[in-house]
Amino acid sequence: MHDIVREAANFINLDAMNITYLFIVGFVGGLVSGFIGSGGAFVLTPAMMSLGVPGLVAVASNMCHKFPKALVGALKRAKYGQVDVKLGIILGISAEAGVLYGAHIQESIKKSFGDAGSNLYVSVAFVIILAVVGGFVLRDAWKTYRSGTTHGEEKVTKLARWVQSINIPGTMVYFKSLNARISVLFTIPLGFATGMLAATIAVGGFVGVPSMIYVLGAPSLMASATELVIAFVMGLGGSFKYAMHGLVDIRLAMIILAGSLFGIQLGAIGTTYVKPFMIKVVMGIIMVIVLFSRGLMVPVYLSQLGLIQTLGDTTVKILKNTSFAIMALALILGASIVLGAMWKGHRAEREAAREVLEHGKI
Repeated sequence: MHDIVREAANFINLDAMNITYLFIVGFVGGLVSGFIGSGGAFVLTPAMMSLGVPGLVAVASNMCHKFPKALVGALKRAKYGQVDVKLGIILGISAEAGVLYGAHIQESIKKSFGDAGSNLYVSVAFVIILAVVGGFVLRDAWKTYRSGTTHGEEKVTKLARWVQSINIPGTMVYFKSLNARISVLFTIPLGFATGMLAATIAVGGFVGVPSMIYVLGAPSLMASATELVIAFVMGLGGSFKYAMHGLVDIRLAMIILAGSLFGIQLGAIGTTYVKPFMIKVVMGIIMVIVLFSRGLMVPVYLSQLGLIQTLGDTTVKILKNTSFAIMALALILGASIVLGAMWKGHRAEREAAREVLEHGKI
């Protein structure tokens, strides 16, 4: 009983301002999720933490809202032929094992070091992963843009070609997104890493999407859509695991889900109007901005744990407010890029249709 009361005390009070903020965060997270297929949690988890939600509760609640949203997004994008269900399920199975292991690590850290330790772990993980993956994705998008191949087919990496060339009898499976047979043994570590990261910071897409593109050789559109299938499988199991320990704030999950279900439909439609390299650009830019937002909070958690000199109240307030402002910038920029791409694509489509009608009349 005491454990339940202690966990409930970690749940924030929800006033009209917080509810509105969470709904908008959910909408933008869904928009980004439908567009790049990463689950959008790299926006949602830090956004909840910026309101004062403990890191572990933010991760658990985020995961709870994820699986129904991911299912909606996957079904939507399946209509456009972008989902490789077989690859998603196979990666999802090993990802589930990663989720269970990652959740155990999270709970151990919270038990030993409290909320400050959990918040520090989540934030440092965000900073490292965002820096590595965001930098790599942006570099790749820039190379694609400079090469002038943004209109053509994406090139399969040397690593992916090597993976596709390895033949291990009894383990080979054909995947339509790769248009090749690969050994399922290659999918196990990728899925496990995706699940472990999802349990740590509620973002598995940072590993899932790039690994499908660069290691397995899937096109960006197919990888981002297939990640939604993996997110559904991981979210279902992870939510149950965290809920058993009283770490899921169902109020946060439902408010964010309500916003996300609107956003993810628009984001999925947006993918039909943009060049594949733009998906990488959006992902990379938002990752780098969120990196700075979380990075500013690391000294605050270090101070709370007594690992560095105690920070003054004014300093803590400045860091928290600046982190929140940067987070808001990431939300606005992400929404602007996706909605802008949709608007430009839709306008170009209408102009093309008008020209066909005019030529038809002539």
